[in-house]
Amino acid sequence: MPSSDTIRKLETDFWQSMKDKDADKAMTMIADECLVTGPMGAMKIDPQKYREMTADGKWTLDRFELSDVDVIFPAEDTAVIAYKVHQTGTMRDGPMDLTCADSTTWVRDGDSWKCALHTETILEKAA
Repeated sequence: MPSSDTIRKLETDFWQSMKDKDADKAMTMIADECLVTGPMGAMKIDPQKYREMTADGKWTLDRFELSDVDVIFPAEDTAVIAYKVHQTGTMRDGPMDLTCADSTTWVRDGDSWKCALHTETILEKAA
């Protein structure tokens, strides 16, 4: 059974691949079928589609910081991580400064782990 630290590192590596716009690494972390939900809706992607989204996206990620991280293992080959993330950069040619609640479901694929589901909810600023 992998440790929570293994999954935390995997999630950090996933974010780092986005920051680096490392499309080749990013696609190796995506399951053959992956669901993604967020402010733009829901979609099903595959590794090639995620590679294109990473390479061609009209955004930059300058900085990210994960906090309040929890990891569970509902099955031997499945891990779910949930956390808050503060991210800064640019999106659609404007500044981006967001705090979100994210979660990822990782499934074991041979000796590696692949993202099968990633969700992101933008957290509203308190009044």
